[in-house]
Amino acid sequence: MAQSHTRIVFMGTPDFAVPTLHALLDAPDMDIVGIVTQPDRPAGRGQQVHQSPVKQVADAAGLPTIQPANLRKAPDAADHLRAWKPDFLVVVAFGQILRQDVLDIPHIAPVNVHASLLPRWRGAAPIQAAIRAGDIYTGITTMIMDAGMDTGPILLQDSIPIAPDETGQSLHDKLAPLGANLLVHTLRWLAAGSIAPHAQPERAALITYAPQLTKADGQIDWNQSAIEIDRHVRAFTPWPGTYTHWAGKRVKINAGYPVAGEAGIAPGQVRPAEETPLAGDAPFGIGTGRGLYIPTRLQLEGRKAVSALDFINGLPDFLGGTLE
Repeated sequence: MAQSHTRIVFMGTPDFAVPTLHALLDAPDMDIVGIVTQPDRPAGRGQQVHQSPVKQVADAAGLPTIQPANLRKAPDAADHLRAWKPDFLVVVAFGQILRQDVLDIPHIAPVNVHASLLPRWRGAAPIQAAIRAGDIYTGITTMIMDAGMDTGPILLQDSIPIAPDETGQSLHDKLAPLGANLLVHTLRWLAAGSIAPHAQPERAALITYAPQLTKADGQIDWNQSAIEIDRHVRAFTPWPGTYTHWAGKRVKINAGYPVAGEAGIAPGQVRPAEETPLAGDAPFGIGTGRGLYIPTRLQLEGRKAVSALDFINGLPDFLGGTLE
């Protein structure tokens, strides 16, 4: 098969998939013959219907697109895929589980781009999981898809360090282009027979899971250490976000940092800087299971996000309060 005629059906939905789609569009030896993405859905406060980021790129490029609500229950969608006669299905954060008969459609292979170094962090939220666990590095895996959840044989991997101040957003923005570059090499070398898939290690100690996140997962447990809370806040920035409760109201913690040491403050207790030397120049600190957590940006429900100083200037009763 000549590389100039490599036929690709691209399956993806969110921003993370867009760099890979652009890389394939820019590759002269690859032809995207069809796009599969999630249906347009309402989003935001006004609940206006929005196209997925992949759909927007597909429309701009004039690519034929289908948007099945449930590919597993849509036989006509599978018929579309067969009619496109792809050499590869490329799947990047598509958001639906594929049936085996769909995985069998491509002439060469169904290839997935996953944002972790498999078998670590199989599942829907590997970026957040890596930060929250305190991993010092992560990366991208390309693999041949099978019927399991991220269990297919590995093709290529590439790794990057996780910075001490890394957030879910910043790591997302590093991994997305890394995945695009790795995917293009993967397809070229796989089509040429230059790489062969190898099975993932099956040692239980190496396999971890990153299940899909909900907003409820963002609640802070002040009994954890300040370091763990810091990882939680950074991992869940910007979504699903982290929060606590004060005086019956939800308070979002958008940013902050941990301070090690014996704070002498009960978990969840808010104390002004003059009552804890660990706070330094910060206006206040919050007790944790170990150490002190210093929020730098907070948001009371119904209000805008503000700095820690502006927050307590507007809500002086917050000092001395207890967070739940």
